[in-house]
Amino acid sequence: MPTDLKTASVLAFERKLDPSDALLSGGDWAARNAPQNWAPITLRPKSVRGTISNRLKTKDQDPAKLDAAIENPNLQTVDVATLPANADTLKVQFTLRVLPGTGQPSACNDAVYRQKLTSTVSSYAQEHGFAELARRYATNLANGRFLWRNRIGAEQVEVTVAHITDGHPSVSWTFQALDHSLLDFKPAPASAQALLELAAVIVDGLAGKTHALLHVTAFVRMGAGQEVFPSQELILDKGSSKKSKTLYDVDGIAALHSQKIGNAIRTIDTWYPEVASNGPIAVEPYGSVTTQGRAYRQPKEKTDFYSLLDGWVLKDKPLTPDERHFVIATLIRGGVFGDAEK
Repeated sequence: MPTDLKTASVLAFERKLDPSDALLSGGDWAARNAPQNWAPITLRPKSVRGTISNRLKTKDQDPAKLDAAIENPNLQTVDVATLPANADTLKVQFTLRVLPGTGQPSACNDAVYRQKLTSTVSSYAQEHGFAELARRYATNLANGRFLWRNRIGAEQVEVTVAHITDGHPSVSWTFQALDHSLLDFKPAPASAQALLELAAVIVDGLAGKTHALLHVTAFVRMGAGQEVFPSQELILDKGSSKKSKTLYDVDGIAALHSQKIGNAIRTIDTWYPEVASNGPIAVEPYGSVTTQGRAYRQPKEKTDFYSLLDGWVLKDKPLTPDERHFVIATLIRGGVFGDAEK
């Protein structure tokens, strides 16, 4: 390889784990195997009269005006989604495609760099395969991490994953999600074999050996009439909405964003420095966790994706197995990773 090998200025990868939006419906736990009994969950507005509870600027403020600001009611309209009064269980459904071609750029304007990158990823696949990554993705399906707030406080959570071939389930696996921890990837003893089988399908999908389309169904026993939590919309133009909170729906049915599902499935990064005190985080180039306002993989510490990728591909720097797993998981995530133009 030439010694002046540089990162391509145009370099992009398509995601290899491609989830759909997740639709929400409600029904009775005892009838979870009777699909005709499940009613789509819809959104409705609710106007409430709350109190002012946010932190106010008090320095150099007129006490009279400050008192008035605190004493005024906080009037707001929000979207809400709840289970029907006679239904105690939330049903969440989505599909997940596992695509081949990890490490093959969808756009790359440097043929020499492309060849070296493809060769590097091939060496990883030959040495490690995708078994470790697939096991973690499978665990995040089994433990119901994709349910987010809907998982908290649930009495029971059952997740069924079916491998779809020719439009029909060819095999399926059922997991009791609460038996699986969200803090590590140790399988529950009763589910160990099922997890291995599910992970094998994901491995074959990533390797291009089979068409891997998974249909995921989760049943969450929460209690009759309880509030459920679809994704919240980000309203960039505040003047276009009078609601304080706008929830996401698909054709009138409450739903979770596909991006939120994908984030949960790729929450497998336990290879960053502060994992002991924080647990797994989503695979991101800089280890960014927006809810914490932190980036756990800093360029100055050479633990970010770009530092590791450049060292591995451009300089033939030997990476640890954990560092390789992270780099490949980021390529599976996809993104635009070209070198910035000077």
